[in-house]
Amino acid sequence: MAVGSKDLSIENLAALDKDSLGEALRKAKTELFNLRFQSATGQLENNARLKAVKRDIARIYTVLRERELGIRPQAGSAETTAETTSEEDAK
Repeated sequence: MAVGSKDLSIENLAALDKDSLGEALRKAKTELFNLRFQSATGQLENNARLKAVKRDIARIYTVLRERELGIRPQAGSAETTAETTSEEDAK
Protein backbone atom coordinates (compact mmCIF):
# COMPACT_ATOMS: atom_id res chain seq x y z
CA MET A 1 0.00 0.00 0.00
CA ALA A 2 1.39 3.34 -1.02
CA VAL A 3 0.49 6.76 0.29
CA GLY A 4 -2.99 7.53 -0.90
CA SER A 5 -3.81 3.80 -1.21
CA LYS A 6 -5.64 3.67 -4.52
CA ASP A 7 -6.54 0.02 -3.92
CA LEU A 8 -8.56 1.10 -0.87
CA SER A 9 -10.80 3.64 -2.59
CA ILE A 10 -14.50 3.65 -1.68
CA GLU A 11 -15.41 2.06 -5.03
CA ASN A 12 -12.96 -0.80 -4.55
CA LEU A 13 -13.98 -1.32 -0.93
CA ALA A 14 -17.67 -1.41 -1.86
CA ALA A 15 -16.97 -4.33 -4.20
CA LEU A 16 -15.42 -6.43 -1.41
CA ASP A 17 -17.39 -8.84 0.76
CA LYS A 18 -17.46 -8.60 4.55
CA ASP A 19 -14.61 -11.09 5.06
CA SER A 20 -12.35 -9.27 2.62
CA LEU A 21 -13.11 -5.96 4.33
CA GLY A 22 -12.24 -7.52 7.67
CA GLU A 23 -8.95 -8.75 6.27
CA ALA A 24 -8.16 -5.32 4.78
CA LEU A 25 -9.01 -3.71 8.13
CA ARG A 26 -6.73 -6.12 9.99
CA LYS A 27 -3.86 -5.42 7.60
CA ALA A 28 -4.34 -1.65 7.85
CA LYS A 29 -4.42 -1.75 11.65
CA THR A 30 -1.27 -3.87 11.72
CA GLU A 31 0.45 -1.43 9.39
CA LEU A 32 -0.62 1.52 11.56
CA PHE A 33 0.74 -0.25 14.64
CA ASN A 34 4.09 -0.81 12.93
CA LEU A 35 4.21 2.78 11.66
CA ARG A 36 3.62 4.09 15.17
CA PHE A 37 6.55 2.03 16.45
CA GLN A 38 8.75 3.33 13.66
CA SER A 39 7.68 6.88 14.49
CA ALA A 40 8.45 6.43 18.18
CA THR A 41 11.92 5.07 17.46
CA GLY A 42 12.69 7.70 14.85
CA GLN A 43 12.84 5.24 11.95
CA LEU A 44 9.75 6.46 10.09
CA GLU A 45 10.72 7.96 6.74
CA ASN A 46 7.29 9.01 5.49
CA ASN A 47 5.12 10.74 8.12
CA ALA A 48 2.27 11.18 5.63
CA ARG A 49 1.81 7.40 5.59
CA LEU A 50 0.36 7.53 9.13
CA LYS A 51 -2.41 9.85 7.97
CA ALA A 52 -3.07 7.78 4.85
CA VAL A 53 -3.43 4.53 6.80
CA LYS A 54 -5.76 6.17 9.31
CA ARG A 55 -7.94 7.35 6.45
CA ASP A 56 -7.92 3.87 4.90
CA ILE A 57 -9.14 2.44 8.21
CA ALA A 58 -11.88 5.08 8.37
CA ARG A 59 -12.97 4.23 4.81
CA ILE A 60 -13.28 0.55 5.68
CA TYR A 61 -15.31 1.33 8.81
CA THR A 62 -17.53 3.65 6.75
CA VAL A 63 -18.35 0.96 4.19
CA LEU A 64 -19.08 -1.57 6.95
CA ARG A 65 -21.37 0.88 8.75
CA GLU A 66 -23.18 1.87 5.56
CA ARG A 67 -23.91 -1.78 4.88
CA GLU A 68 -25.13 -2.24 8.44
CA LEU A 69 -27.55 0.67 8.02
CA GLY A 70 -28.64 -0.48 4.56
CA ILE A 71 -27.25 2.62 2.82
CA ARG A 72 -24.76 0.63 0.74
CA PRO A 73 -25.77 -2.81 -0.58
CA GLN A 74 -23.79 -5.92 0.25
CA ALA A 75 -21.27 -6.85 -2.42
CA GLY A 76 -22.39 -9.77 -4.56
CA SER A 77 -25.69 -10.46 -2.81
CA ALA A 78 -28.64 -11.67 -4.89
CA GLU A 79 -31.06 -9.45 -2.98
CA THR A 80 -29.35 -6.24 -4.06
CA THR A 81 -29.40 -7.15 -7.72
CA ALA A 82 -33.08 -8.07 -7.45
CA GLU A 83 -33.86 -4.78 -5.69
CA THR A 84 -31.95 -2.79 -8.28
CA THR A 85 -33.75 -4.54 -11.12
CA SER A 86 -37.14 -3.97 -9.45
CA GLU A 87 -36.40 -0.28 -8.97
CA GLU A 88 -35.34 0.11 -12.60
CA ASP A 89 -38.51 -1.67 -13.80
CA ALA A 90 -40.68 0.61 -11.64
CA LYS A 91 -39.32 3.69 -13.43
